Amino acid sequence: MEQPPLLVGIGGSTRLGSTAERAVRAVLAEAERLGARTSLIAGEDLLLPLYDPREPVGEPRAERLIAEIAAADGLVLASPAYHGGISGLVKNALDHVEELRGDARPYFTGRAVGCLAVGAGWQGAVSTLSALRDVVCALRGWPTPLGVAVNTVEAGFGPDGRCTDARLQSQLEAVAGQVVEFARMRRLMAAHPAAHPVDAALAAARG
Repeated sequence: MEQPPLLVGIGGSTRLGSTAERAVRAVLAEAERLGARTSLIAGEDLLLPLYDPREPVGEPRAERLIAEIAAADGLVLASPAYHGGISGLVKNALDHVEELRGDARPYFTGRAVGCLAVGAGWQGAVSTLSALRDVVCALRGWPTPLGVAVNTVEAGFGPDGRCTDARLQSQLEAVAGQVVEFARMRRLMAAHPAAHPVDAALAAARG
């Protein structure tokens, strides 16, 4: 039996249980409910050496990040808004994706990427979300139609991991659905390369 798609969540801060990390966890929880496998790289996992393209990657956490992205069918990225942009911690992790330039699927090729940004106000959260989506495009990924800006002045997360704002929770779940759907469609098309991609996917979906 074919394995379910793998979604890898990356982001947050070094603070355990940061809002950005909880947002990623909420998306991954919904992805699991939809039948996907998930993995999370957050907190201390993001304490990577400053990326230097001249040096080989040998640090275990950096090697894990690169390996998990290479294996992923879809991704979820989250960053706190630091002065209106992506945090240095998350940007450094994304810089390490340069190590996949020669991979069979270079960078984020063929993967949907859900983007989340967290800020204490709309301006920083929205500008950071836009920056994340630009980076995903530069890495040849497909940003999901819906990206989510989380304004911590208005919403947070409860002990159960669900957002305290029902509308925001539904947006996080929608991002999960879009990433999972795209990952499944890509797998169906890869399994039927001789036919027109859409026809092949529909035929396979019908069984």
